[in-house]
Amino acid sequence: MLKHGILGLLNYGSMTGYEIMEVFRDSLKYFWTAQTSQIYRELNHLKSKDLISVQHIEQAGKPDKNLFSITEAGRAELIRWLRDDSVSSNTRSPLMMRTFFRGELSVEENIQYFKQIMEQDQTLKDGSAVPSEKAAFYEQAVSSPEKALYWRMTIAFGQMYDEMLNNWCRLCIKELEGYKNEHSTDQRKPESGTE
Repeated sequence: MLKHGILGLLNYGSMTGYEIMEVFRDSLKYFWTAQTSQIYRELNHLKSKDLISVQHIEQAGKPDKNLFSITEAGRAELIRWLRDDSVSSNTRSPLMMRTFFRGELSVEENIQYFKQIMEQDQTLKDGSAVPSEKAAFYEQAVSSPEKALYWRMTIAFGQMYDEMLNNWCRLCIKELEGYKNEHSTDQRKPESGTE
């Protein structure tokens, strides 16, 4: 998927690796995350397959840079992938698998786990501009209101997913705290016949 994300971005215009990373950080993070090292590794792979080309640009007083562009073969691969009707919503979720078996750990550990998920989700949002502003910025960059419509759709999905995830974590924490309180009360009850 990272491969096709990079091809999709380069289809809008040539970019440096740093610029690709910025777009991932600012917009695509709502549905796909990538580390800088992963992006550069994928760029090298795409170049080896002739799906992108690289222009080395020397700069006076600044570090040289590499400008990546999509090739005809890269665009053909992007279009092939977009038309692939075998792609469906993925029901595999490491988060759900891990949650299913969390009964092996203490209630307190699990409360912290769900709190941590909420904190990580909030960390991803911190410091980023309003997503619709980012979509508007990229719309101007490629002069395509139609393409920006699809960007806004994915941003809306990301925002709705974030809201659902936070609500789910709150529900899990409430359930676990209720269970913990109920069972700590049971332990304090005197045994029958001891009075």
